[in-house]
Formats: sequence, structure tokens, C-alpha cells
Amino acid sequence: MRNRIREFRKAKGLRQEDLAAELEVSRQTIIAVENDKYNPSLELAMKLARCLGTTVEELFLLED
Repeated sequence: MRNRIREFRKAKGLRQEDLAAELEVSRQTIIAVENDKYNPSLELAMKLARCLGTTVEELFLLED
């Protein structure tokens, strides 16, 4: 699975630190998720989508 978090975050003009603070997670968590090193929980995925103004389906892409 890959994601478009970096793309949506930059479009909103947010830094990793800003997004992390908004979601009450560490910057390292945001880095790991953006770099496909960590798949977030469903709760975090939904919070990310809400914060970035998109859907979970648009933010996370399943690859065959």
C-alpha cells in the first residue's frame, strides 16, 4: 500500500510538524507513514484523511 499524504500535506501548506501536532502524534510517525515504513491504524488513517480534506480511499492506494 502506498499513500499520498505528502502530496496532500504540501497542498495544504502544512509541515510534518504541523500535521503531527494536529493529530497528536510524533513527527517521526508522520515521516514513517509518508515513507511507507508504517501503515497507520484505521483511526489514524481516518484522522489523516479528515485533517487533509480528503477520503481514506484517496489518501491510501492499494497496489496489486
